[in-house]
Amino acid sequence: MDAHDIRDAYLRFFTDRGHRVIPRAPLVPRDDPTTLFNGSGMQQLVPYLLGRAHPLGSRLTDSQPCLRAQDIAEVGDNRHTTFFEMLGNWSLGDYFKSEQIPWFWEFLTGVVGLDPARIYVSCFAGDPEHAIPRDTESAGIWAELFDAAGIDSDAVDLDTDERAAAVGTGGARIAFYGPDNWWCRMGSADAMPVGEPGGPDSEVFYLYPQVEHDPAYGEHCHHNCDCGRFIELGNSVFMQYSRTESGFAELPRRNVDYGGGLERIAAAAVDSPDVFRISLLWPIVEKLEQLSGARYDTHTKALRVVADHLRGATFLAIEGVRPGNKEQGYVMRRLVRRAIRYAQGLGLEESFLAEIVPTVAGVYQDRYPEVAAHRDEAIEVLAKEERSFRRTVRRGIALLDSLGTHVDGHDLFTLHDTYGFPVELSLEEAHQRGTDVSAEWRVEFDADMAAQRERSRAGR
Repeated sequence: MDAHDIRDAYLRFFTDRGHRVIPRAPLVPRDDPTTLFNGSGMQQLVPYLLGRAHPLGSRLTDSQPCLRAQDIAEVGDNRHTTFFEMLGNWSLGDYFKSEQIPWFWEFLTGVVGLDPARIYVSCFAGDPEHAIPRDTESAGIWAELFDAAGIDSDAVDLDTDERAAAVGTGGARIAFYGPDNWWCRMGSADAMPVGEPGGPDSEVFYLYPQVEHDPAYGEHCHHNCDCGRFIELGNSVFMQYSRTESGFAELPRRNVDYGGGLERIAAAAVDSPDVFRISLLWPIVEKLEQLSGARYDTHTKALRVVADHLRGATFLAIEGVRPGNKEQGYVMRRLVRRAIRYAQGLGLEESFLAEIVPTVAGVYQDRYPEVAAHRDEAIEVLAKEERSFRRTVRRGIALLDSLGTHVDGHDLFTLHDTYGFPVELSLEEAHQRGTDVSAEWRVEFDADMAAQRERSRAGR
């Protein structure tokens, strides 16, 4: 199954179980000023998770394009992307754990065909301070599924590195974590405002035994390790609590909020720990190889960064976002300019973005008709930004090199204000050159920004 097959199969699987497919929301939220992008499938459903009746009923499913700007610096490893699709299904006061967990197991093992012996899961260890119990119900359901498949279902608390050693010895199929398995929009139970919903979650991981554990992430590998040996495929949130003035109370209606990465499931389907080797990304990588002459096995990080960033920038252009210095435009500009800088490391010194957008469009046009409809517009937008950046990049890099072995926030402001270098890109360039950056760079940079704003106001 390629990624398109998996997306289709997922939606069909849940419509067969009484779910209605809801239209995907735009990448840029139309009615939520608190966030720049839709970063998960549930954002458009928040009012309904809080109690409003959804017009399509209590069982919903979709595949939602998402963008997480906070992951830009992570791109380059085997699993992080800024743009991705999240498969989702929701129960609004309908079914709960006893249906959700077996359904996801059935989809992964029976439909996608994943090896059940390589599936590991986590559950909530409980929060005594807030009187929230350990999620033994979810763990029990998982244990029954593993036992039926002839797989040892030992469970262990993995809140210490010593306990994580249990995974390496073949046990700990089910791991209990504390805060890592509590979900709410604010990130932690303590940060939840009064009235905010949240609850324990159960995450599913796929083990890639061909990936060696990196001790930089801890002596022992375990489910939540960041070394890339275990990769999370999906997360079922059992939204059953609300924050009150005195603590937490059970919601009158318990919800299920599931989200899973299409790219990661597609990679598991072809037994690849590398999400860039799937049908949604590999054609872009191959086009970049063709244009640059660089090979993926020797220029892995650069090709991943360029492929991911240009896919995301293409979708932003299709939605009408334009590169700029604020909000969504700033993120888009950063994606494009970071992609160009990495492309230069591949030997792509001349304009090339106009040749990548058609490849992205070709990957998605059958399922995303708007991509084909706005392809030429996206080409024009990205090519214009490329021309603009290439005119200034050489001068900006020359300035950075001329500053020697140390830069401060005033230097970073000059690069930003005069040469259009996003500050994050300047910091990355400095790091690659071994250039020392002032510990006070942020204060200095912000002071120059504030002074510029004052000058602008005075000029008006």
